[in-house]
Amino acid sequence: MSDTLLRIEDLHAGYGDFVAVDSASLEVKKGGIVALIGINGAGKTTLMNTVAGLHKPSSGKVYFKDEEITALSADRIVAKGLSLVPQGGRCFTRMSVQDNLLMGSFPKTARKNAKAMLARVYELFPDLEQMKQRPAGNLSGGQRQMVAIGRALMGSPECLIFDEISLGLSPVVINDIYRIIKRINKEENTSIILIEQDIRRALKTSDAFYVMLKGKVVLSGKSDEVDPETLKKAYFGI
Repeated sequence: MSDTLLRIEDLHAGYGDFVAVDSASLEVKKGGIVALIGINGAGKTTLMNTVAGLHKPSSGKVYFKDEEITALSADRIVAKGLSLVPQGGRCFTRMSVQDNLLMGSFPKTARKNAKAMLARVYELFPDLEQMKQRPAGNLSGGQRQMVAIGRALMGSPECLIFDEISLGLSPVVINDIYRIIKRINKEENTSIILIEQDIRRALKTSDAFYVMLKGKVVLSGKSDEVDPETLKKAYFGI
């Protein structure tokens, strides 16, 4: 059996006549961490939203565990083990922290493990257990981001996509979140995709990287073997 968990082949996606993703191909190994980096507007979020079933591609294919999932709805993709943590730590603001987390166990495949996964989330984020009855709208940005990560974990995913989770957060909170991401990867063997603009952090955390520019994947390789000058040229298109 292949050690590739997620495979994207020649994906195209856009908004009307605007092409946001152009012939993008990418692979994620089982248990691996991949960084998807690029400037604002490079197409990173659209690519991952398309993979997660939130946006429909115009052409191309997406495979997860050797099964094509290109045409599946977002809820069915989550049930298969692929979850997206969206940018900005989006929560149901009037619902309690715990109810937000329990929403992540809605898929039938996750319900039987909901109690155990909730305990696991509280182990990773002990502050959330102290605030479990508090409305999510009363939390700080970093705390809401933790809720969003915990909610995704409730589905027992085999692959987690993090969309710019460090955006707008303090360095201390960012370091805490990245530390937990590494724990999730190591202890759960969960594959990770990091959408990032912070090149240094992305390369330090990941095994492999892909650089996007104007909707295209313009560079890829192993994170510990990248040439800084080549990366700079690909990132800025110079």
